[in-house]
Amino acid sequence: MMAGKQGKVTGITGNMITAEYTGDVMMNEVGYVYVGEKKLKSEVIRIRGKHAELQVFEQTKGIGIGDKVEFSSELLAVDLGPGLLGQIFDGLQNPLPELAAKCGFFLERGVYMNPLPEELAFEFTPVAKKGDAVRRADILGTVQEGIFTHRIMVPFGLYETYTVEKIADKKKYSVRDVIAELKDPKGNIIPATMVFSWPVKRPIDAYAERKKPAEPLITKVRIVDTLVPVARGGTYCIPGPFGAGKTVLQQITSRHADVDVVIITACGERAGEVVETLREFPELIDPRTGKSLMERTIIICNTSSMPVAAREASVYTGVTIAEYYRQMGLNVLLLADSTSRWAQAMREMSGRLEEIPGEEAFPAYLESVIASFYERAGIVKLYDGTEGSVTIGGTVSPAGGNFEEPVTQGTLKVVGSFHGLSRERSDARRFPAIHPLDSWSKYKGPVNAGKVAFVRDILFRGNEVNQMMKVVGEEGTSLEDFVLYLKSEFIDAVYLQQNAFDPVDAATGAERQRYVFDVLLMIMVTHFSISANDDARNFINSLRQKFLDWNGAEWKSDKFKKIEHELRAMVYEKAHETKENIDDRLKSLFDDTAVLIQE
Repeated sequence: MMAGKQGKVTGITGNMITAEYTGDVMMNEVGYVYVGEKKLKSEVIRIRGKHAELQVFEQTKGIGIGDKVEFSSELLAVDLGPGLLGQIFDGLQNPLPELAAKCGFFLERGVYMNPLPEELAFEFTPVAKKGDAVRRADILGTVQEGIFTHRIMVPFGLYETYTVEKIADKKKYSVRDVIAELKDPKGNIIPATMVFSWPVKRPIDAYAERKKPAEPLITKVRIVDTLVPVARGGTYCIPGPFGAGKTVLQQITSRHADVDVVIITACGERAGEVVETLREFPELIDPRTGKSLMERTIIICNTSSMPVAAREASVYTGVTIAEYYRQMGLNVLLLADSTSRWAQAMREMSGRLEEIPGEEAFPAYLESVIASFYERAGIVKLYDGTEGSVTIGGTVSPAGGNFEEPVTQGTLKVVGSFHGLSRERSDARRFPAIHPLDSWSKYKGPVNAGKVAFVRDILFRGNEVNQMMKVVGEEGTSLEDFVLYLKSEFIDAVYLQQNAFDPVDAATGAERQRYVFDVLLMIMVTHFSISANDDARNFINSLRQKFLDWNGAEWKSDKFKKIEHELRAMVYEKAHETKENIDDRLKSLFDDTAVLIQE
């Protein structure tokens, strides 16, 4: 602790204190408020003259005027190194299981633990050699962390070119052991361990090039991949009312998405939902490895019952760890649940700072803070030529499901894909409850965009017929319109809805999606010989059941081929035209469509 970096409390407002200090204090510096023998961690959020205002990450009960404050000269930071995977941290990177073992059911204030304990050991394999010139993010060696080769890198805070003076031999070391010594241009020796710190509010920029997200991220959720795709290294948001399935959709995505590492940040969610996540994740089987999904997952846990200031810390802790694993050439998915609670915490702190409020009392800078968070997503080319990515998906919980409120609108301005959950679809048990007409995406998906636009048009027109039928009734609807309505409902039932409990239907790969979507298109363009509404309903319903059976069959299995043959036979038998006519129409509508009609 630097001499003179002390102060005393002169004011307390909720979880914010004002301290008069001596020496020099900087923004986002960590300070500690003394309550008896306990030190409560806090962060400087505003400086005015010789007074600093700090948000305290703990309950402030017991703090009094004149209590001592110490400033650390360090920014709020996280430890980065091997051993993070499979862990559950709070917003300040305290390992919660170890904290609970030490404190019991009720966590104590002022207890902070190392996220990576000193006894944690890994077998280190050197890559750099004595005499090598290295710079930040260059690889000194590797260790094995689960299924990944974890790169031990030159700390990102070292901005010059260094010479490797000493490198450790291949054997097991503690994460705090010195594994290399680096000499700077002035001749100073800098020891390097497997762990180093990085400020959470500063994006990691140790890469050669930032690239535009272009390749789709396959989530294996059909409505997402086909209608509202997400790009690898892109951003998306999931706004929706309470109980519409945001958390469940995130869990399905984290289990099946084509990514290496999943980081879940619970920033202010209700404790019951978080506890459910903590209980279920270790029991979920990773389809990629056959082991527990937790082995490549990190959970940052900050519930709504925890101190409000820690919500902000948990968001930045999660994205910083995500950027760290991106530096290893891995694809990382960060899921933030829910950014509305984080924004509410910002609103609370803004009120205590007596700032001029914006819309609905949120701070005027709300949109810029949201944008700066989502901008930390991206796909980057590293110094060694490999690529890594961070994809960010954030849920929003607008009060009453109102998408016009500031947090949702501020998020929509910066994300590339919008997955709007609908109370109407949720109540009708249509899951995932993403509304296919309200949602949109700026990214390219695995299915041809022209085909998707054609099907989306059927959904729009079918919805218009449905609204009209609510007024004039089924008997006042023409047969042509009624068939169009049934086709739109058919798309919804067999493709947009997905059974998360079915071992096959729960996850649909990109190749199967393209194949099945082409069969769906064939049904949509076919003119059927139908004479009455009841005839149309009975036929479409029988076709729907056959298609649902097809969804549950293993890809390219004998059962899959058998049901497909039966499905096609049903279509051709009822068709008002020949197979060749249907195929010709498909090819005229979509130039790249191959001959779909197979014997």
